Amino acid sequence: MVRTSKADRIFDAIVYLIMAIVCIVIIIPLLYVLANSLSDPEYVYFGEVGLIPIGFTFSTYREVLTYNDYQIIIGFLNSVKYTVLGTIISVVLTFFAAYPLSRKDLKGRNFFMTLFIITMFFNGGLIPTFIIVRGLGLYNTTLGFIMPGALSVYNMIIVRTYMMTGVPWEIQEAAMMDGASSFLLFFRIVLPLCTPVFAIMLLFYGVGYWNSYYNALIYLQDASKVPIQMVLKSLFDQSQSSGVGGTDIVEQAKLTAAMQFTVIVVAMLPVMVVYPFLQKYFEKGMMIGSLKG
Repeated sequence: MVRTSKADRIFDAIVYLIMAIVCIVIIIPLLYVLANSLSDPEYVYFGEVGLIPIGFTFSTYREVLTYNDYQIIIGFLNSVKYTVLGTIISVVLTFFAAYPLSRKDLKGRNFFMTLFIITMFFNGGLIPTFIIVRGLGLYNTTLGFIMPGALSVYNMIIVRTYMMTGVPWEIQEAAMMDGASSFLLFFRIVLPLCTPVFAIMLLFYGVGYWNSYYNALIYLQDASKVPIQMVLKSLFDQSQSSGVGGTDIVEQAKLTAAMQFTVIVVAMLPVMVVYPFLQKYFEKGMMIGSLKG
């Protein structure tokens, strides 16, 4: 049994206190938003709702979900499609780029790494990128939404660092001496050892695509193709300008006040549901980028 000194106990107490404060700072706003989204719009409008719903109702959820012929459901399904497909493409590109750059036997890997890093500081800008997307026939398409940001160099560096530090080069050399090809080495040895960073990339890219708004604003035109973030913004703007469901000005103001919180819950709920399943991998992966690569 390890004996702790008085200084250690004081330090532990301070750490727990700070953690408790951080938890409170994070949880209270979430409870506040959820309570307002489930409260009667009149109480929300007058700011009477705290952490517990008043006049419990799902009226604002019904209003949001049925908005403009169920456009929010269409946007939700579009976001799911973009998130799933985009995450798959991004993770594949990231690992396929990181693996060669992690191998010690790749000639000129520092040169190629420099080229990747340069793109983190310099790019062509919005107009050239838009011209390229339109020239390739990707404007107003699923790939047009996904491909401009499909590969994150920062994430690629994280994966490369993990492969260099977490996958012993001696194992790879032994497999190559036994006749393993590069593809076999990657899929049968390297990839199974990269489960933590693989989960981290799923989380990073998934959250990024789910919250993506800018690419949809620039590269998508049809209302039937926009993700949920665009639909929510459209709903919020329309509720402020022309009303929702034909309500009068006073009722519109009350409903708008409550819908603000409902929109937040709808947008963040999927990420909050998925995150707990990837939390253990997220904690492991947070230190990956700090390792020497």
